[in-house]
Amino acid sequence: MSRIFNVINVQVRRDLALRRGIARLPVRTIFSTPRTHNDSDASTVLGKRWKDSADTVVIGGGCVGVSVAYHLAKGGMKDVVLLEKSELTAGSTWHAAGLTTYYHPGINLKKVHYNSIKLYENLEAETGQAVGFHQPGSIRIASTPVRVDELKYQMARTHWHPTPQYLITPERVKELFPLLNMDKVLAGLYNPGDGHIDPYSLTMALAAGARMYGAQIYNPAPVTGLTPTSDGQWDVQTPHGTIRAKRIVNATGFWAREVGNMLGFQHPTIPVHHQYVVTATVPEVKALKTELPVIRDLEGSYYLRQERDGLLFGPYERMEKMVLQDSWVRDGVPPGFGKELFESDLDRIMDHVEMAMEMVPVLKSADIINIVSGPITYTPDLLPMVGPHQGAHNYWTAIGFGYGVIHAGGIGKFLSDWIISGEPPYDLIECDPNRYGKWTDVPYMCIKARESYGYNNVVGYPKEERFAGRPTYRTSGVYDLLKDKASMGFHAGWEQPHWFYKSGDDAGYKPSFRRTNWFGPVGRECKLVLEKVGVIDLTPFAKFTVKGRDSQKLLDHLFANTMPKVGLTNISHMLTPTGRVYAEVTITQTAPGEFMLITGSGSELHDLRWMEKEVTEGGYEVDIKNVTDDFGVLGVAGPNARKVLQKITDEDLSDAGFKFLHCKNIKLAGIPTQAIRISYTGELGWELYIEQKDMAAVYQAIMAAGQDEGIDNFGSYAMNSLRLEKGFRGWGAEMNCDTNPLEAGLEYFIKLNKPADFIGKAALQEIKAKGLKRKLSYISLDTDNVDPEGNETIWLNGKVVGNTTSGAYSYSTQQSLAFAYLPVELCSVGQKVDVELLGRKYSAMVIQEPLVLTEPTRTRLQKKSKSKA
Repeated sequence: MSRIFNVINVQVRRDLALRRGIARLPVRTIFSTPRTHNDSDASTVLGKRWKDSADTVVIGGGCVGVSVAYHLAKGGMKDVVLLEKSELTAGSTWHAAGLTTYYHPGINLKKVHYNSIKLYENLEAETGQAVGFHQPGSIRIASTPVRVDELKYQMARTHWHPTPQYLITPERVKELFPLLNMDKVLAGLYNPGDGHIDPYSLTMALAAGARMYGAQIYNPAPVTGLTPTSDGQWDVQTPHGTIRAKRIVNATGFWAREVGNMLGFQHPTIPVHHQYVVTATVPEVKALKTELPVIRDLEGSYYLRQERDGLLFGPYERMEKMVLQDSWVRDGVPPGFGKELFESDLDRIMDHVEMAMEMVPVLKSADIINIVSGPITYTPDLLPMVGPHQGAHNYWTAIGFGYGVIHAGGIGKFLSDWIISGEPPYDLIECDPNRYGKWTDVPYMCIKARESYGYNNVVGYPKEERFAGRPTYRTSGVYDLLKDKASMGFHAGWEQPHWFYKSGDDAGYKPSFRRTNWFGPVGRECKLVLEKVGVIDLTPFAKFTVKGRDSQKLLDHLFANTMPKVGLTNISHMLTPTGRVYAEVTITQTAPGEFMLITGSGSELHDLRWMEKEVTEGGYEVDIKNVTDDFGVLGVAGPNARKVLQKITDEDLSDAGFKFLHCKNIKLAGIPTQAIRISYTGELGWELYIEQKDMAAVYQAIMAAGQDEGIDNFGSYAMNSLRLEKGFRGWGAEMNCDTNPLEAGLEYFIKLNKPADFIGKAALQEIKAKGLKRKLSYISLDTDNVDPEGNETIWLNGKVVGNTTSGAYSYSTQQSLAFAYLPVELCSVGQKVDVELLGRKYSAMVIQEPLVLTEPTRTRLQKKSKSKA
């Protein structure tokens, strides 16, 4: 790599003309930690045996792709091949700032970050290759009261993880970073062990490790075509020959769309311009005896770290100022682009430069020697796309990394463990590539990437909503009737009411770490459903039909419950081979051998891919159709629901005529629609499945019929409170790929004695025989104006003993409720613990579930009572 640097050597001033003069200077080189390697360290010619077959072909030689190859080979996989179109590190890896941090606001990605850092700490000893890893720690600066709340919120979600993280005082911040202007500093979030690494050296060390464990790396070896074979494999074409691969992994960074296009996919990834500034030696920095920790000024929206004896800082501009490289989406990445950069534009980031100079005053007299402006890849929600992709068997992705260096190690291990074992090692559904669908078009992708970049350091509230690009085409048949009455939430492209406004309410989206404007209205909606009748739009549910000769056989193998008889409904779970919960699905047999499957909005293609994989590999003769967009869903719940619905149909909806968990097609009186499917689930009352074009008419008929019964709308916030009161578990919270159904209290739905050998059956039998170490418990909390959300730490006698999974306020019983995982010895009713919320430990107690009985149970008990009388 060239050691000739383009030195700007100009002092930063506030004079606008001078700023623009600097901004026009081209920058084509990068300055980072010392790089002792040169390009001869990588394979620059194909002077080696060409492999014409492989277990796995990884496409892309950045840090992520090389990490995947390294971990697959280290995990024992034979015949791992990595193909790089030009040179290893060409792309975003080459110019990255190399930041590493344990911190992540998400629960699952903390594990990725943790695994990356632990790998990097030992990689040099393992491979003999220096990686340039600095670990001075990092501090996130809180300079407003709400930022302090944010740090406390994150601490409550971190104590039950191994991540080292501490909330520190301004005095401790000053001690760790003595060059800070402390005027605005209120607190800091400190992660010892954070720091930065040389991305080039990291990648070369991973490559050395991959080769050491038997992987083959070819470069330059661009992939020119991908052809699926009849037996589920892939022919990977290159100018040097074709490799037959059992699976392929797309890890191509900002070329991801182009590789996806070979398969007919339009992956929602787009390059954005990211700049960082490097200064010359700063005397005050040079005089320090220890390296400064990395700081992240949340209000200033920039990171800053020591670079040799100078400083390096990179801002995230507001969405109206940041730059997308959208021409690459339209026209493709320019041929040969790899270790090139964009023209720098200091003026675009000058607001952040000035904030950095205020926070770190030595910057005011520092000379800039480099401004690096290069492409990094964003997805609409900023998270990468990691895992097998629905719609193409044995096609995996590891793309869309805005922070590839810190993700590379952990994602490489996550993906390789999944490929080798056949199931994800832990829950990481927020990074599932199948969270996107056809609704994620180019205009949506562009505006969301712009929003995500510009909102990089905004306050991370619970129940956060972001509104750019909404609505998509995915709106239900009642959206236009409800959109001006409700605060809408976003679920897999759909708009769904969270809560509804009334006259006098404080309307609008007003996020907070404490109870906010929706708290009172949601209580009103809960009272409505418990005492009268409410209607909710449940259209975001994913919906599949399954039919064919082997439909029953397939579903019996996929699900742990027995299949319902015709006209009946049940709740079933797909499990992984080791007995963890992959999905929760409501199944109805609508006709002999024909089934309707309903699952959550966020797991639509996640669940579909799992089923399609089993169909392909098991040779089942079935037809699975995704009908999610075709049907709207209305839920009608409350003691008067049956009475209201009976007014608009001649079908017998009485207790005797329409029982719990039954389903049938009915006609509505006076409404010219096709027959609609209706089921009585108890949990959400009555569910009506309606063609989208008829949904508004059906909704209006129900609302008109229920006027005397006090009918009204309710939203998903009320539904969540009500389901917690009734003790209903939620997929993605109480159950996921980190939990088994026995510890989650789902024994009723798991039929270990059914004849079919369902996936995970043997593992569950073994788990049951060994006994459980933890169980899901139901707890009440004594709080004030804050309620649990889930993932908070649980304490007992000063020690961490568990974590909550979800929580809400119970309006019926006037207390906060939560589900929580606790050691079995702490699960007895009456056991007292503490739950950490916003820096305080609130008293909590394990209680008997549920607090509120379901409607079918209440009806049954009422009948018993009358018969005894």
